[in-house]
Amino acid sequence: MQRRDLFKAGLAAAAMPAPVLAQGAAKTLRVIPQANLTSLDPVWTTAVVTRNHAFLVYDQLCAQDSKGEIKPQMAAGWETAADGLTWNFTLREGLRFHDGEPVLAKDCVASIRRWARRDPFMQALWPGVAAVEALDDRRFRFRLNKPIPLLPLALGQTQFPCFIMPERIAQTDAFQQIRDPIGSGPFRFRPDEWNPGQRAVWEKFDRYQPRQEPVDGLAGGRAPKLDSVEWTVISDSGTAAGAMTAGEQDYWEYPLHDLLPLLRRSRQVVVEQRLLEGTYGICRFNCLQPPFNNPAIRRAVAMAVDQRDYLRAVAGNEAGGWEACEGVFTCHTALANEAGSEILKTRDLDKAKAALAAAGYKGEKVVLITPGDYPQINALSLVTADLIRRLGMNLELVAADWGTLIQRRTSKEPVERGGWSIIHTTSSGQSLTLPVFHLFLRTNGPQAWFGWPEDAEIERLRTAWTETGDPAESKRIAEALNRRAMEVMAYIPLGFYWQPSAWRRNVTGMFRAPATVFWNVSKA
Repeated sequence: MQRRDLFKAGLAAAAMPAPVLAQGAAKTLRVIPQANLTSLDPVWTTAVVTRNHAFLVYDQLCAQDSKGEIKPQMAAGWETAADGLTWNFTLREGLRFHDGEPVLAKDCVASIRRWARRDPFMQALWPGVAAVEALDDRRFRFRLNKPIPLLPLALGQTQFPCFIMPERIAQTDAFQQIRDPIGSGPFRFRPDEWNPGQRAVWEKFDRYQPRQEPVDGLAGGRAPKLDSVEWTVISDSGTAAGAMTAGEQDYWEYPLHDLLPLLRRSRQVVVEQRLLEGTYGICRFNCLQPPFNNPAIRRAVAMAVDQRDYLRAVAGNEAGGWEACEGVFTCHTALANEAGSEILKTRDLDKAKAALAAAGYKGEKVVLITPGDYPQINALSLVTADLIRRLGMNLELVAADWGTLIQRRTSKEPVERGGWSIIHTTSSGQSLTLPVFHLFLRTNGPQAWFGWPEDAEIERLRTAWTETGDPAESKRIAEALNRRAMEVMAYIPLGFYWQPSAWRRNVTGMFRAPATVFWNVSKA
């Protein structure tokens, strides 16, 4: 179905009469999520839909407020030794897991260790950590080989949060998915009502004790004010729009941009920007397998890219709805730069074809997986598919659902054995502001994000950035990183667009944050 057909379908669906709501529905927030939930493990996968699930189920030791500052969350606070080599954390009293067990320091230690194996930020800091150890039931300690002033920022980040699990679960290998979603967050997951591809349900955890302070970004009092949150996967955007305008659903996380005018015409629907930063498009290469194990071939494809084609495919021509951003760091932030980004300004198919031939492309198959149930990422994927065809490459376009894609992208096999060549994803701007957050800048081979690029110079520069306290030097390193990233070309930045959300007017308490969360939200 084309985007314009979706718009027409939405108009038709909107004409349907509103249903009679079942008793008790007012205490359940009915959500159309951005994608299908297939993994419950926020350490095993970086899928945002899994992270959104995790913010319901788990809690963090500390969290970022709306200004990006780190505040205590599960922690009552922490103390640092004068030499900076010891950090002592103390947990708040009364914290409990969903199975009734108290949250103990040993749970935090095990959770930190598992998360640190996968988080790019903590991987960069971990060589400076001598030990993480429980002191008693409520206190644990970091002993360091050298001062790490960025430690709270790593623990409280939003991109790859350090969620706290029971020790018995956190002892699972970081490269193996957990199946037991026991946390200590404001809502508890209902495995018996989970039907991947269709439905997922969370219910209020009555024993959760929020901080006694206003919510601010992801910090503050995470008060559960709903009895339950129910996700319904609706892959057809026209049907989703009809469900919103008819009152069958309460919240739509990522409405299709073509349908925003329809939603705005409904007096009972609010359309607003909830996320604090824009949504950045990513075209990721598999750097292990031909043909994209050749950096020259990756760069040749980049020469044909025009970010504006991608952004219009997602967000149309809405004024202020998108912006080209031809660097690796979030535009309009301190480290944003375009050093070495001339390759992304080429925008020339003929030059790209010549570069592809010079790079030695010999007709190897290119497998591009596109998620048909995720309209925004599907749109990005189809633009790349068209570009690959026009370059004369041997394309196999594989249509799948988002859940299948996030499972398949873990494969390092050749395309003939179920592997892949190109995938697309999106990232919040907040996640691309600093080298230590930036998943797609990590080039430590097998430990890197899917695509597994390996480049010692990028790794050296990332480490150098963590060790400098000089803003001018920080900027210089960021420029060197951007320049080297354009040479390695492990991924192609595709610019950013603004992704509004939609909710019914009887839903209150919505606030802007760097992630989709449902604390402090009520429904009349």
